[in-house]
Amino acid sequence: MSTKTFPLTKDELEAIAAVFGTPFYLYDEAGIVENAARIFTAFAAFPGYVQHFAVKALPNPAILRLLAGCGMGADCSSLPELLLAAEAGICGEKIMFTSNETPAAEYRTAAELGAVINLDDLTHIDFLEKACGIPPLVSCRYNPGDKKQGNVIIGNPVEAKYGFTREQIIDGFTALRKKGAARFGLHAMIASNELCEDYHIETGRLLFEFAVEIQEKTGIAVEFINIGGGVGIPYRPEQEPFSYEKLAAGLKAAYEEILVPHGLGGVALRTEWGRAVTGPYGWLVARAIHRKAIYRNYIGLDASMADLMRPALYGAYHHITVAGKEDAPLEDVYDVAGSLCENNDKFAIQRRLPAIKTGEADGDLVIIHDAGAHGRAMGFNYNGKLRAGELLLSTDGGRAGGKKTVRMIRRPETVDDYFATLRGLDPTEVIV
Repeated sequence: MSTKTFPLTKDELEAIAAVFGTPFYLYDEAGIVENAARIFTAFAAFPGYVQHFAVKALPNPAILRLLAGCGMGADCSSLPELLLAAEAGICGEKIMFTSNETPAAEYRTAAELGAVINLDDLTHIDFLEKACGIPPLVSCRYNPGDKKQGNVIIGNPVEAKYGFTREQIIDGFTALRKKGAARFGLHAMIASNELCEDYHIETGRLLFEFAVEIQEKTGIAVEFINIGGGVGIPYRPEQEPFSYEKLAAGLKAAYEEILVPHGLGGVALRTEWGRAVTGPYGWLVARAIHRKAIYRNYIGLDASMADLMRPALYGAYHHITVAGKEDAPLEDVYDVAGSLCENNDKFAIQRRLPAIKTGEADGDLVIIHDAGAHGRAMGFNYNGKLRAGELLLSTDGGRAGGKKTVRMIRRPETVDDYFATLRGLDPTEVIV
């Protein structure tokens, strides 16, 4: 079982809402830092371990700087993500650039930053060489096909657009060495939000065995193996939290069994988790402003799926509590909805919750849990909706009795932001 908690009282939350308005995302600095420490402690036995935070999960420089201070690097997949990492002080081989269908300009920026470029396709070798040359260290993304099953979010590897086949990795490493590469990494990303530790251990075993095969067939000893991201979090209270310790122990046993006997005991391990790092330490807070009773009972929030689209996109569950009513009886059943002109704009369907007071000024504050990854980052502007801002909660002296402060790390969007790309247009006309 996982316990769903929130770091502020109702009065504290109302005070924040009075200053910043609703809706907003709130992130817990202390929780994120403590979680990062647990990860590094669990994986301390691996030589050269690097955890690259998946920038796509929470692309905010304040969060990236916080994680960089914990020792994390960045996993980037686009030009803006590369620039966000650099702005946060993450540079060089602390950046892993894993992209697909990549424009040449993005490869050039990655090379300028000294990032580890992780190629997605055999044809990208020549493309990269033409764009900016082959760097001394290069990695390739492996798609194991029918040797490994994915999950519903990322899809079956056989059907996925990502990565090299087994034979293409062998050919690709050989070609890269001829073109000047001297250091090599092996990468795979096969699942997303997977809570089973054994699944990730088996991914590690698969990559360790492949690294041995690569060495036997090409003479290339990979410098690192990146087992990817995909570690899940317990969105539902009945789910068990993921054990970093169990994963690390299983991977270490496989490492000793497979790599060490073949002289690969110095291979570094890398991960690129995002959701597991920040997901449980972020919440979307919204005001309950409307109530509707037709064939079902509805609670309408001042947030919408434009702020958090996971429930609509994946049918994903996010736990919901009501500030000040955490221990109140769950006496009503609601669909909790936003104002978008889409019927799937719902944060919860037929969810049992406490009685909820509504009103634009004095309605209850509704807390949507586990929104610290792939929440604000996936927001959009359909219906002209304006995305919520982001706040960071800091506690001086840690959690025990410290002073709590909240500051804005991204302001909410405004109507001027929405119209900004419609103004100052290039007057050039092209006659065709």
